[in-house]
Amino acid sequence: MSELRFVRMGFGDEAVEYREAWDEQRRVHAARFADEVPDTVLLLEHPPVYTAGRRTADNERPLDGTPVVDVDRGGKITWHGPGQLVGYPIQKLPRPVDVVAHVRRLEEALIRTCAEFGLETTRVEGRSGVWVLGDPVEQRPLPGGLALDFDPRLHDEEFDPRLDGPEYAPSNAGQRREDRKIAAIGIRVAKGVTMHGFALNVNPDNKWFDRIIPCGIRDAGVASLAAELGRDVTIEEVLPVVEHHLREVLENAEPTPREIEKTPVA
Repeated sequence: MSELRFVRMGFGDEAVEYREAWDEQRRVHAARFADEVPDTVLLLEHPPVYTAGRRTADNERPLDGTPVVDVDRGGKITWHGPGQLVGYPIQKLPRPVDVVAHVRRLEEALIRTCAEFGLETTRVEGRSGVWVLGDPVEQRPLPGGLALDFDPRLHDEEFDPRLDGPEYAPSNAGQRREDRKIAAIGIRVAKGVTMHGFALNVNPDNKWFDRIIPCGIRDAGVASLAAELGRDVTIEEVLPVVEHHLREVLENAEPTPREIEKTPVA
């Protein structure tokens, strides 16, 4: 793969409004398709904003009517904001694009980033992103003193963690020793060029996630580097480490077109 270009758009007081960053993505996407620029990763923080991918259900959005930006990426609803490092890799890949392989490469770079800070993370089968694994179910503390058989998340199809307080809040998954996502990934591919990307929770206020069903997942929560490590971690610290591992993984990759099974001719 060609050499990556990194563009640091804005952080902290210079955080970039979501729609401004989305417009910049589209501009760079068009330039990359025309081979006017190399593969590019936009890195930034956003002011607080909820964004919803194409598969987001109505019952996963904020109950209080908080505005949500509907976007053209895959995945469901999530939050972006201060303390979260967002990356938008805009890459030209061989067509038909192997989307899963692209996601796996992003996950690998973020897993290596977390490892460099001393945090073990992994993938979860059937769920994109990077995860901190919880304890086995039988070893977890039970919400509200309930016996496991009465945990409403296991049996109540109408259970809604947005309504049931801190015992079930996504931001408290670490206290419950459940699986929790530390980096979300949602992408779009158009004309063989990728857009959107990843959001790594460095030191955000994860209570923002409690107003939604993050990524549409009701039986797990969210994590951050700072909370998991028990110390302050800053975007400034993490930024060069993410760049290093993205460069290492993406520049050394040899993407191939997605294989298409051919139907035998009778």
